[in-house]
Amino acid sequence: MTANINSSTNYKFPGGSSTQSQEKPWVKPTLITIAIAYLALVLFIPTLNVFYQAFRKGVEPFFANLTSPDFLHAAQLTLVISLIVVPINTVFGLCAAWVIGRNKFPGRTLLISILDVPFAISPVVAGLMIVLLYGRLGWFGPLLEAVNIKVIFAFPGMVLATAFVTLPFVAREVIPVLEEVGRDQEEAAKTLGANDWQIFWNVTLPSIRWGLLYGVILTNARAMGEFGAVSVVSGNIAKKTQTLPLFVEDAYKQYATQAAFSAAVVLGLLAVVTLVLKEILERKTSIKEVDS
Repeated sequence: MTANINSSTNYKFPGGSSTQSQEKPWVKPTLITIAIAYLALVLFIPTLNVFYQAFRKGVEPFFANLTSPDFLHAAQLTLVISLIVVPINTVFGLCAAWVIGRNKFPGRTLLISILDVPFAISPVVAGLMIVLLYGRLGWFGPLLEAVNIKVIFAFPGMVLATAFVTLPFVAREVIPVLEEVGRDQEEAAKTLGANDWQIFWNVTLPSIRWGLLYGVILTNARAMGEFGAVSVVSGNIAKKTQTLPLFVEDAYKQYATQAAFSAAVVLGLLAVVTLVLKEILERKTSIKEVDS
């Protein structure tokens, strides 16, 4: 038996070396170099260029660009849209996650697939869908026009587009957490006489809080940075329907390159904050898993 084990351990594949042979010393440095070079080309160098172009003429022009009326209106509109969309999709995501994570029913897989539609569809296509539904010649266009409600090229259309592209984040983050936590604590609380609201507030919510907060952060980051769908439904009208991403494009087209790069820095800093919060939440989640 021992001889057979030793012979199988030292087996050599045809045309190859022993399975115990060490990895070639040049493989790991080569792979690391390729990865770093790729990241430098697509991430590090473009990011550094954005910051360089924004501060090329000094700090004062940078802050002057951030206090221009067009930038302030775009930033305000972006913030307002996020303040509307994030709570709506948070409530929707919690409801959807509860239904999917706590129940087995026919069509459950289909419902999960529908939640993933905003991930699969291009944002530009999503914007076009909204135009075909709520535009002047769309399905609901005549009805909206009869009651004097303008959706396309107006604020409501921008909210709809942003809500669509940010729809899945909260639900997708909460569903796995609910399935992992299980129902034991909830059933114990119900046995002790707690009602549904008390169970949700005191038992369920503390268990899913990190996943929920993670989903909210991702939703907010996508809402503030969305370009494709919003550009289709907004018309990109300065001081009316122009968000920060649209402001960057419009300023660059108007040869106000430093203003465009200054706004891009703000969006980039938002992405950095999102990554930092994401890392903090992931560490807290991992610590909680270790403790449990």
